[in-house]
Amino acid sequence: MTEISSPFFPDLIPQLDRYATLIAAHGLNVQPGQLVQVIGESYHRPLYERLLRELYRRGAGFVHVELSDPLLQRIRIQESQPQFLGSTPDFYSVKFRELVDSGAANLKVLGPEFPTYLADLPPQSVNEVRKAAYQSAKYFYNEGIERSKVHWCVVAAATPGWAARLFPSLSAQDAEARLWGEIFRICRVDRPNFLELWDQHNLLLHARAKRLTELKIKEIHFEGPGTDLVVGLSELAVFKGGSDLSPKGHSFEPNLPTEECFTTPDCRVTRGSVTATRPFLVNGTLIRDLRLTFTNGEISHFECSEGEAALRSYLDSDSGAKRLGEVALVGTDSPVFQSGLVFEEILFDENAACHIAIGSAYKGCVRGGAGMSDAECADIGCNSSSVHTDIMISSERVSVTARLFNGESVQLIERGQWRSELATR
Repeated sequence: MTEISSPFFPDLIPQLDRYATLIAAHGLNVQPGQLVQVIGESYHRPLYERLLRELYRRGAGFVHVELSDPLLQRIRIQESQPQFLGSTPDFYSVKFRELVDSGAANLKVLGPEFPTYLADLPPQSVNEVRKAAYQSAKYFYNEGIERSKVHWCVVAAATPGWAARLFPSLSAQDAEARLWGEIFRICRVDRPNFLELWDQHNLLLHARAKRLTELKIKEIHFEGPGTDLVVGLSELAVFKGGSDLSPKGHSFEPNLPTEECFTTPDCRVTRGSVTATRPFLVNGTLIRDLRLTFTNGEISHFECSEGEAALRSYLDSDSGAKRLGEVALVGTDSPVFQSGLVFEEILFDENAACHIAIGSAYKGCVRGGAGMSDAECADIGCNSSSVHTDIMISSERVSVTARLFNGESVQLIERGQWRSELATR
């Protein structure tokens, strides 16, 4: 039988092949016999074809591909009886439990065919569906993600709809090709030695995270236009960056790309005001020009020029949705920032700028956190919530200072650039 392959941009096929190799070998680091789940929209067939070949060549035992169609998801919210929006079938939870218990690998492919397909739907209905999906997969998040029992990775793939928002002056085809080119460059697969470059990048991120942890930071102070925010940390805070390790000692890369060093804040003590430097999506609705005020760790006021109803519904999800679960540091050396683009996709935009995340915290960023009970985590300000959304808060006009537990102050980032031994490249 003649080999059949979905059409793709001829000049970019070598980079797409490298991208698939990067995801299989470095992102997921699939082991012989391992179960793999790939989740994404149906549009991304050219990537899936190459990726599955790579996964099986590396010895994957079985690859389950779960494709979604955003327009069909939209119909459910439009037409379903309200009392059914908050439920999912039992097999959904069973599937995610097996992924964890078998030590599987899980890939999430982002890149919307229809970027704003949920924006005009009732925010409460959209959020109800999101919460139900989270609850069904909670074991996966708590055990698979938090304890790294699953090799998990998140990547992106271009679509004409997404590309048109970034490059409105180009034709649909040219815009999609341009976006693919940016993804490939930022993920370093525009060069033949991409795996070596990722090894070097990981060493840098690991070293930076180690140094940040060693500083024993008590508070991180962000200062810039419209921003005067203090985020407190626990004495047990640990910074992470780059690849992670499974309990069996296999490395994997949770995000491609990744440029951040992040940790878990003390959600009880955040104070001050902050202005978002990039828009971001909440339940399919773009939030623009956001300004937040924190009092005693909680969002006491917010305003934005677009997406207020969606964000308000999201913040009302539970008691932890208005508190921080993450703080992350990113410098302007990031290739995402250097691109000059605002991607309107959190995987890329969070790796362009320092960010905070409202919602659930990473227990893995607290020394001994993986073995703590929920009550013990709460005692040190480790937030719990069904939500987790990153909000970008830095640019070339924002500086970041750390106040240490010993009373000293250390400049971490000055006008967007890493300082001293934390500087890069």
